[in-house]
Amino acid sequence: MTSEIKVSLFPESQRPEAQAQTARAALRVEHLTKYFGEQRILDNISFSLAEGESLVLLGPSGSGKSTTLRILAGLETPDTGEIFLNGRHIAHLRARERNIGVIFQDYALFPRMTVIDNIAFGLKIRRVKKRQRLAKAEELLAMVGLSEHRDKYPGQLSGGQKQRIAIARAVAYQPDLLLFDESFSALDPQTRVALRREIRALLQRLRIPAIFITHDQEEAMELGDRIAILNAGKLEQIGTPYEVYNHPQTEFVATFLGAANVVPGRWCGRVIELGNDRTLPGPEAVAPVQTTDVKVVFRPEDIILAHPNVPSVLGAETPLSLGRGEVQEITFTGAAETLLVKLLPRATAGLTLAAQDGKVTQNFIVKVTRSKWDADKLRLRAGDQVFVGLRHYQILRG
Repeated sequence: MTSEIKVSLFPESQRPEAQAQTARAALRVEHLTKYFGEQRILDNISFSLAEGESLVLLGPSGSGKSTTLRILAGLETPDTGEIFLNGRHIAHLRARERNIGVIFQDYALFPRMTVIDNIAFGLKIRRVKKRQRLAKAEELLAMVGLSEHRDKYPGQLSGGQKQRIAIARAVAYQPDLLLFDESFSALDPQTRVALRREIRALLQRLRIPAIFITHDQEEAMELGDRIAILNAGKLEQIGTPYEVYNHPQTEFVATFLGAANVVPGRWCGRVIELGNDRTLPGPEAVAPVQTTDVKVVFRPEDIILAHPNVPSVLGAETPLSLGRGEVQEITFTGAAETLLVKLLPRATAGLTLAAQDGKVTQNFIVKVTRSKWDADKLRLRAGDQVFVGLRHYQILRG
């Protein structure tokens, strides 16, 4: 099992650590396993969801996200595992008995029903009196800002409006849990951004726990109080957006959630040895260990670049130095600039995979992201040499 050790220059008082979960658990999922034939789709998945909390399941295709959602909804049966919703064991219950609302990607609205009737439908099949269900539907229409569309049909609505109606219908009968099955993917980017902010605010107001499935990393960061990252049926990491981005526990999480540089090294006592005779200080809080292979992980924005003739500028920013590098490529993306920088040997610039005193030195290429303001302070072109430093890194080992 891979473990991680954090090395950071962020003062403890300034780091936005996760708030403790004080709300009671509304949902508990314990040791879910699911096979399709001989293929294991879910491998001993466990997590919990607090009252009013939003959890995003994030992962590549085939990671088990949709299977997890379908099991929670009662559309699939797990081979092993338990599910508790508000203390009630529901793994054996049919979908209609679970009191869970599902918002599908295609909205699943009834095309021959008006908006108001679509919202009231769930109450109708629960035999709520007509006056009460229409009053509730009107209330929800006002809540999602579509009262003027009450008598329209789904075919007369935009994608964003259909999504709001689907959500209003799902919350009409006061579900204990809401499941969103990639519900924003069919919308244009501008509508998607605006709608997910509205939905986030609505869920916080209603205090209904929710689980979202998405491939969109930005969407996951914005929607989730916590993010659960799945890979090949296993839960790699679960935590707040800040935790999983800044402190990934595995190489998969580091490279899947945003860009990350992963450099192999060796941990020797208090020092992390990298190629090209460069070292980084090991974590002071951890006792020295015997020499072991590790991976040093840092984000592109964790890197600082300084002019090669003014290395003192780099020292003022951070004592963590990677030495000299050469700019290989620069890409301008508007708000930021992305660079590929080759880390050069300290002794002999340009040396690649050459032996020095019995050791092999290597040229590593790292990805760097700079704001437009930093790019303007130090203008660079391909071929320029720079000093490279780090604000933060962590070690993965095991």
